[in-house]
Amino acid sequence: MSAFMKLTRRAVMALALSTAAVVGMGSAPSSAQETINMIAIDGYPDRSMWVKEFSGFFIPRVNEELAKSGKFKINWQESYGGSIVKPRGVLEGIKLGLGDIGIVTTIFHNSALPSQGISAVTPFIASDARAVAKAVDEIAKEFPSINAEFDAENQVYLATGVVLDTYQMFCKDPIAGLSDMEGKKVAGAGYNLRYLEGIEGAAGVRGGLPNFYNMLQTGVVECAMLWPEAAKTFKIAEVAPYMLKADLGAVNSKTVTVNKDVWAKLPDEVKEVLQKVAVEYRDHVAGIAMDRAGESLEAYKAGGGKVVEMDAASRKAWADGMPNIAVEWAKALDKKGAPGSAMLKAYEDKLKAAGFTPVRDWAAEL
Repeated sequence: MSAFMKLTRRAVMALALSTAAVVGMGSAPSSAQETINMIAIDGYPDRSMWVKEFSGFFIPRVNEELAKSGKFKINWQESYGGSIVKPRGVLEGIKLGLGDIGIVTTIFHNSALPSQGISAVTPFIASDARAVAKAVDEIAKEFPSINAEFDAENQVYLATGVVLDTYQMFCKDPIAGLSDMEGKKVAGAGYNLRYLEGIEGAAGVRGGLPNFYNMLQTGVVECAMLWPEAAKTFKIAEVAPYMLKADLGAVNSKTVTVNKDVWAKLPDEVKEVLQKVAVEYRDHVAGIAMDRAGESLEAYKAGGGKVVEMDAASRKAWADGMPNIAVEWAKALDKKGAPGSAMLKAYEDKLKAAGFTPVRDWAAEL
């Protein structure tokens, strides 16, 4: 349990109530409304957009849908910002039953959830959160191996989440192009650290979004890969006032999951509502990411940030200089018996059909 903060007495009691309520389902008269206790968790603070919208959109919509029949009501306990788990601990926390439902940041779990890397290993295709979210969820429905990865972690996959329009580079010192990234230490997470391969002397430093400000301020890194909405929320302009607009692309990084043991005991009506609203939440969050992209960029500028746009030739040079991490990812899955190559082709085809042209056609090199 060293990976988690100790549960408060209230959380322990709520967890016990949750288990008791689920076990006792079906014993009440059919005319009585049944109350189900559920603990919702995320390690990120509630000011994080996706957490704020989980609390302010997902939960109210679930309540609204359940109220239509009046048969079931969920008594929610929300725990965010590290009170039960840290950002990297949500997957394990839901697996162990510390939370019943939560938002897993999948980029932290490339070994346990390798299929979730599908958009991260295909940069320079689509800077549209809505298109990427829809494509990833369709892939999850078409390829059972994705759900099997969550099943192995004692969880049920509900829907993916894309909370960023596109990764950009934010730096402490002026940056005008690709050559200025040479020799830089760059904060990132998961597969996006590999985007730096092929840039001479550049080195990725693993970190979490809440830590990027301090990493930049203290000189641990000179740059960070994140997106304008996060830059605004975490006041990155104060420590990294130069942004290279590279449009690396949108990435699925969040997945709403439910503890499998809890899920098995939920009434079908509740399951259907959770699945329906999870897709609504997916589209809602992706829409917010896109709507806020422009205003967040303006807020970054207003806070003292300066933006340099990378030209098409430089973006192509960056993409072409990288190893083909998409093919590496696909073949690694193939070796494990999962349809990595088929998923990669299907994913790219979906984005092409949606009108996006890859700067580099990763799947063509299979």
